[in-house]
Amino acid sequence: MSTGPKRPRFYLGILAAGFLLGGYLSALLVRFLPESAAKSFFTFSVAPSLGPVTVNLLVVSFTLGPVGINVSLLSLVGVAVAYYTARSIF
Repeated sequence: MSTGPKRPRFYLGILAAGFLLGGYLSALLVRFLPESAAKSFFTFSVAPSLGPVTVNLLVVSFTLGPVGINVSLLSLVGVAVAYYTARSIF
């Protein structure tokens, strides 16, 4: 049984690919599903955000944010699909 690579970049790449896949699936369902309980269940999302954060270094001052991520059920499904696909390849 292969355990796969133990590199953090590998797992971050899988996570990013999964969120992209899940976001695409969610946008697709929002567009094509009729108004129903299934549409509201699968497309419900939570969007936590951070910011704005101001950094003042006396010479340079800049503001970061707000930075947020949109997590839905299909995003988590996308992460699982990407993980199992990468696990079977590697």
